[in-house]
Amino acid sequence: MSGFFRFIDSSVGKKIVMALTGLFIILFLVEHLAGNLLLLLNDNGKIFEEYSAFMAGSLNIPVRIVEIGLFFFIIYHIVNGVRLWWGNRVARGFSYKVNDPSENSTFFSRFMIWGGTIVFIFLVIHLRTFFFPYRLGNPSNTMYEGAVEAFSNPYYSIFYIIALIFLAFHLVHGFQSAFQSLGIRYNKYTAIIKNFGIVFSILLCAGFALIPLYFLFNAGGN
Repeated sequence: MSGFFRFIDSSVGKKIVMALTGLFIILFLVEHLAGNLLLLLNDNGKIFEEYSAFMAGSLNIPVRIVEIGLFFFIIYHIVNGVRLWWGNRVARGFSYKVNDPSENSTFFSRFMIWGGTIVFIFLVIHLRTFFFPYRLGNPSNTMYEGAVEAFSNPYYSIFYIIALIFLAFHLVHGFQSAFQSLGIRYNKYTAIIKNFGIVFSILLCAGFALIPLYFLFNAGGN
């Protein structure tokens, strides 16, 4: 067991853990987008509320297990990412500073830590707006009504869209590096993975962006 912990704490192990937790989070984002797009149905939130009630049900044990695992993976992903970034920074040292960074890494890889920071700040605000009040509190309105109120606020929606742009940049590099860390780097697959990652990241974040845009320009979705 100690050997396993030594491995995941090694440079290679941390990259593999980053890849696996990152791919799990991506799967969650796909499911989360599918659920959130129910907000756009012209039914005053009826189907979305049914979906929300199902996901929040106390007897929905599989969802609770995935939910706990997701929080753990997000925290581990963040901590591991910071450790990798700091380790790489220390390892490069002064020699990296006197060279052109673009010769050593791609724009997306250099942007990871800062994009991840913005996304983390957004995640905290997003959880404070939706998850904690509607899952752990006792709000006076429904989650659909809360979503209408939040996304009808231009400040919140603009920040939401800006965070999605940062998320798209983060996903572009993360998607590629995840498969690379898992050893999938054959020449005939590299271009496919890279291009798919770019298209996937743009479409995913564009899908999320549709929601605030819809409520901003459709008078609260009613």
